Formats: sequence, structure tokens, C-alpha cells
Amino acid sequence: MERVCFLLKVRQDKLEAYKEAHRSVWPAMLEALRETGWTNYSLFLREDGLLVGYLETPDFQKALAGMAEKDINRKWQETMAPFFENMEGVHADEAMKPLEEVFHLD
Repeated sequence: MERVCFLLKVRQDKLEAYKEAHRSVWPAMLEALRETGWTNYSLFLREDGLLVGYLETPDFQKALAGMAEKDINRKWQETMAPFFENMEGVHADEAMKPLEEVFHLD
């Protein structure tokens, strides 16, 4: 099982709206994540907009590719796009660059 952690940046003026959007993630989006191998998926948001994501999956690249094929993911990413800083024309799921794991306590 791969443990994946990534960082993104939420726009300062959109923090509350971003949190609100995640209080009611679309059921079809939740199901798509589960179907494509996203488990133990969590998002943590710092007051300055730093977003830390964590998930566990058998194969992160396969999980990303599976979501990329889902219409619901495209709709969700389009809805979420205005929330993020410095995305340079890519959606958040395309900008997820895993951090190197340097320690894990079993």
C-alpha cells in the first residue's frame, strides 16, 4: 500500500468556501474515489491556505488515472479550480506531486 502526501495552496479569500464545499462532497465523487483505490483520504488546511492531502492506495498513478477517466471528477475539478493558487492551467488532481516519505512508524 502506498502512502501519499501532497501539498496544494488554497486562495486566502476562498478558505471558508473551500471548507464548506468539502462538508458536502458529492456522493458520486466519493464513490468514484473509492472505486479507483483512494483510501484513508484526508485533507488538512492551514489558516494561510496550505492544504496537505494524505491517502493510501495500492498504486497512486493508477488511482489518478482512474479518476481522470471519470466525468464526475472532471466536473468536481472544474468546480474546485477557482479555489487554488498558482495552478498554471492544471486542475488540482493534476498538480498533486507526492512528497518523499522519510519516516513511518509502523
